[in-house]
Amino acid sequence: MRNILSVLAGFAAWTVLWLASNAALVAAVPAAFREDGSTESVGVLILVLVLSVVFSVGAGYLTATLAEGSSMKYPAVLGVVLLAVGLFVQLQSWDVMPVWYHVFFLALLVPGVLLGAHTQRDGQARPGRVSVEKT
Repeated sequence: MRNILSVLAGFAAWTVLWLASNAALVAAVPAAFREDGSTESVGVLILVLVLSVVFSVGAGYLTATLAEGSSMKYPAVLGVVLLAVGLFVQLQSWDVMPVWYHVFFLALLVPGVLLGAHTQRDGQARPGRVSVEKT
């Protein structure tokens, strides 16, 4: 159950951060967005991609922290879930935003999550760090 909750926590964290950052961007630079929320501003799109990667790394780190053991299985599950949901959402706006944005957005989700999980796992294995395992 803990492992399933770790995936749900990572997904929830990514989603909350994503929605909040998009709302903040629209409020901060409303002229860069159309009424439907889309934009063709290269600067805004690159910023959104960077935020997506940061949120993916954080979600992967969170999932790896909360999951039991040192397996990358649950962060990988999170990556696949984010990719599936991301594909669904991107397809809905495929015609209103540049194709390069969709491709990069989708291509960076799983590697970002795995990087965050790997970073967390490496932090556990560093010399001098005390680790207490349940027996």
